[in-house]
Amino acid sequence: MRVADLPLPERLIRHYHGRGIVELYPPQTECIARGVLEGKSLLIAIPTASGKTLIAEMAMHQHAAKGGKSLYIVPLKALASEKFEEFGDKGLRVGLSTGDFDRRDDRLGRNDIIVATSEKVDSLIRNSTPWLREITLLVVDEIHLLDAPGRGPALEMVIAKMRHQKPDLQIIALSATIGNPEELGGWLRAETVVSEWRPVELYQGVYFRGRIQFHGRDRAVETKSRFEDVNLVLDTIKEGGQCLVFVSSRRNAESLAGKVASALGEGSPTLQEWASRLQKMAETEGERRLADCVLNGAAFHHAGLRREARAIVEACFRRGEIKCIVSTPTLAAGLNLPARRVVIRDHHRYQSGEGMVPIPVMEYHQMAGRAGRPHLDPYGEAILIARSREDIPELFRWFIESPPERIRSRCATVWSLCSHILSIIATRFVNDRMGLQAFLQKTFYHHQKGDPELLNAILRDSLEYLLEHEMILTLGGRYVATEFGTLVSRIYLDPRSAELMVGILSRAEAFSTLGFLQMICSTPDMPTLSLRRGDEVLCERAVMSMGDELWVEMPLYGGGGNPESYFRSLKTAMLLYDWVEEAGEAIICERYSVGPGDIHTMVESVAWLIHAAGRLAHMFAKHMFPEIEAMELRIRYGVKRELLPLVRLKGIGRVRARRLFNNGIADISALRAAGIAGVTPILGAGLARQVFSQLDGQEVDEESGGLQTTWEDYPEMRNG
Repeated sequence: MRVADLPLPERLIRHYHGRGIVELYPPQTECIARGVLEGKSLLIAIPTASGKTLIAEMAMHQHAAKGGKSLYIVPLKALASEKFEEFGDKGLRVGLSTGDFDRRDDRLGRNDIIVATSEKVDSLIRNSTPWLREITLLVVDEIHLLDAPGRGPALEMVIAKMRHQKPDLQIIALSATIGNPEELGGWLRAETVVSEWRPVELYQGVYFRGRIQFHGRDRAVETKSRFEDVNLVLDTIKEGGQCLVFVSSRRNAESLAGKVASALGEGSPTLQEWASRLQKMAETEGERRLADCVLNGAAFHHAGLRREARAIVEACFRRGEIKCIVSTPTLAAGLNLPARRVVIRDHHRYQSGEGMVPIPVMEYHQMAGRAGRPHLDPYGEAILIARSREDIPELFRWFIESPPERIRSRCATVWSLCSHILSIIATRFVNDRMGLQAFLQKTFYHHQKGDPELLNAILRDSLEYLLEHEMILTLGGRYVATEFGTLVSRIYLDPRSAELMVGILSRAEAFSTLGFLQMICSTPDMPTLSLRRGDEVLCERAVMSMGDELWVEMPLYGGGGNPESYFRSLKTAMLLYDWVEEAGEAIICERYSVGPGDIHTMVESVAWLIHAAGRLAHMFAKHMFPEIEAMELRIRYGVKRELLPLVRLKGIGRVRARRLFNNGIADISALRAAGIAGVTPILGAGLARQVFSQLDGQEVDEESGGLQTTWEDYPEMRNG
């Protein structure tokens, strides 16, 4: 089927032709035949690079031509930014919404396409964002993440809520790996398009001692190195391809990338420039190792790297300059980085209480699907590495020949649903028990299990909890959210987190920075660091030396508490405490065995919870509000309270602010008094002029206490 024959805007057709897209792939043709451009809902389960996003994009342009709006849901902020860029410059207005959870983002209603994470969409629904009623097409990317314990319930409830609001909503659900597409399609009331067709042929095999065994054939691999994984990489590069290698841990990723880099030798002049840039931003030994690897055309990729470093690695790989990336499984979660060969070296991982267990088949297929770059590779290869000859048939049977696992609903617990039940009541979707029961029968869980008893029991327990903690009340047989419950719903908090915060803040007489951060890190909403050898001793020493400052007591061993959970939250709080006390990144990374990316993740996670705590304090503990308001800015910039007047200026981060303060310039008035001549020796002429242009133009945001900037906009906010 030709693109020119489709009922699409002429500008979009010209854009596709300019990219060489003239004919549709077979799965895309089937989607058109199934009525995707006529408003039919579709579940599209086809391999990576087979054109799923293109079908969704065509449908979004079709809706815009008829005056409709499209909402494109993704699981990750990084993927949201990628899609935002992809959909731009094609004649439609595209908006991106991944920010604060208590904002309605009314301005986004001016766009034809809005890209957002599922959690952000849920918060928009909770805050009654008016333009959501104008959505006519809902696209759900990576729909298989309904099965993810963390974000699955939110995604499931978002779909159920959107369908409740607009029963005639068209839904396009996308995935490369679904074990039960018909069941999921039945819940979505969508036609299913399932295909194994790929634009680049994929060969899956198992490597052992110099040979790759495929179905019906095998091939030799030259053994230049004593490391089998390195040989597979070098073999790919020798043939003109690039390679992705998936390993189980950050340490393994860094180690293997170093071996590959040593085997490759020095790279191009362009890589020397990028390596120099990475070396300049490096503050830890791991970051310096990355720069050394990139110099030779290899890299590692994991969540411990700072965002800027990951972006450089991804960009150099897309341009073909980096020949090999060694990654933890995070890279397989949606980012568009295909390669000629994908090597899944570590196909087992440690599971607490079970030891080493095979990775999920779905995860294997997600990784394998990255093999083969359309228009660049004649084929793609996904290779598992066997540890013995006996492993070869087992690996074929367990991974290559097995379908991905069935998608299962994760809504079958009180705590996965309690927050959503509160939001349904607070937004007045429904307000009585029968209405709530009817709504829950629209979930994937009910469609999959067909037994309402468990959902009714969860509903009963959730309502009892919400009533007990005064987040809802009953009026004439109907449920109504209290002012407290409405706030909890709007600021996107787990009710347990809200109850913990209110209880502690109301009792606390004086503010404690460490105690406050410990309280935040003890909530169910806050991800915490894992414990490593020696961490419990570190935490116990902190309890002994700073116990008076802590707000959450350590549970007694054998008393029903969870000491491990306590130490994890305390370790995370200590890291954040060091951050706001201006400890250097290198010191924090070494002290807590983390990377710069982990610091960013922790700060990003806690920033929202601190904001939420401030909203609760304003309602229940006003004496705490000023300190919490200051803490919002301290955590954003990583500074002590005394530097807050300075970090409000664009380009002045924690290091530069401290430099100014130590030179007697503590606030804006002192800055004006010093003049450009006094500031230039401290900051340099260029930055001094930039700072004073802000003062002259009054660009400082007095209301928020800081400029409206993020780390992505100004990396120096973190590094000075």
